[in-house]
Amino acid sequence: MKKKMLLLNTTVLLGLGGVLSTPTYASTIQDMESQKSQIQNQRQDVQSNIKAASDELTRLQAEQDQMKAQLERLTIAEEENNKKAQKTEADIKETSKQVEQLEKEIKLLQEKLEKRNDILKDRARSLQESGGNVEYLQVLLGSSSFGDFVDRALAVSTIVDADRGILKETKNMQDELKTKQADVKSKLASLEDMKAELDEMTVQLAAQKKQKDALAKELKDKEAKNEELKASLQAKDSSLANEQSTLEQNIKDQKAAEADSSSAKAEAPKASSNDAAPTSAPAPKASNVVTVGNRWIGNSAYVFGGGRSQSDISHGLFDCSSFVHWAYSQVGVNLGPLGSVSTETLKHAGTQVSSSQMQPGDLVFFDTYKKDGHVGIYVGGGKFIGAQSSTGVAIANMSSGYWKQKFNGRVVRI
Repeated sequence: MKKKMLLLNTTVLLGLGGVLSTPTYASTIQDMESQKSQIQNQRQDVQSNIKAASDELTRLQAEQDQMKAQLERLTIAEEENNKKAQKTEADIKETSKQVEQLEKEIKLLQEKLEKRNDILKDRARSLQESGGNVEYLQVLLGSSSFGDFVDRALAVSTIVDADRGILKETKNMQDELKTKQADVKSKLASLEDMKAELDEMTVQLAAQKKQKDALAKELKDKEAKNEELKASLQAKDSSLANEQSTLEQNIKDQKAAEADSSSAKAEAPKASSNDAAPTSAPAPKASNVVTVGNRWIGNSAYVFGGGRSQSDISHGLFDCSSFVHWAYSQVGVNLGPLGSVSTETLKHAGTQVSSSQMQPGDLVFFDTYKKDGHVGIYVGGGKFIGAQSSTGVAIANMSSGYWKQKFNGRVVRI
């Protein structure tokens, strides 16, 4: 583009220099007509350059409009991802509190169970010393653990009611302890997933902000250069028009001086405009799931949890799984409820095949912030299309670099 502008400006300046070096007055009408013809030819060249510049400005304007739209999408994506990050942080704090409370409850239960253990040992010891039932003593001697002892003791029919009550309460406490421990384990696993997702969001938010800032600067620079070029071309054309007008007036005056009965009028060539309103090319018709998403390349942004409403889709706001769902819906394939689609649901949506048998249209999975954390559609040639967190919808190479390292070999054929 810079080369085009430089060439264009140089051409115009050379043309203008030729005009300005031509005298605006000659001694005869023939000389002035010759000069007029030269100026007309030079101005025609300049106007041709203006036409070329006008076409380029039209193209740049369309490019700027696209950049502005992308800038708006990135702004929306940044806002939505910040909200998601803030909610995830709040969820992490709440889950951490729940885990802390459960750990306190577990500690109290363990203390109670230790006391119950001491009570039961004392009762068993007293029973032994008083010549108690042999079957009851075998329960204690044959148990492999305290939990096993409680289970065995409950099965002995000769235990007195008081002992049975203590044992049942202890058994209930043990069951409650196991439940709480399982709950803690589950919440801790969920907490780790949330932290990993938050870390991923933080990285991608920084990348999106960098992309947004760079795009805004590029847009500003292009707008300034366009205005400068436009003003320069208009000034040059205006100068040539003035030269032509002056020369035409001189010719008119000379003819009037030479002709006593009539005055000659020099006709100025009517400026004609060949500018045509730019026509937009018809939107390419999607032929299959591999190409249907191409319309969003450069016109979309990645939003965590995005693409699950018509508003998001209309604005090109997707995450990886919602984009895959949308792409397949465009070719008549329903991959389940849009509101609950995820990489987890998509990996069970079809038939798993070997990566060596991978073909265009297959779903490919990557281990990013977690196992199967990213999904895309294989397009062939070692590449896939998907909603990438740093670029929005784009085609990426999975045969080398980052995506090759992250590809986990999972391929699902729909």
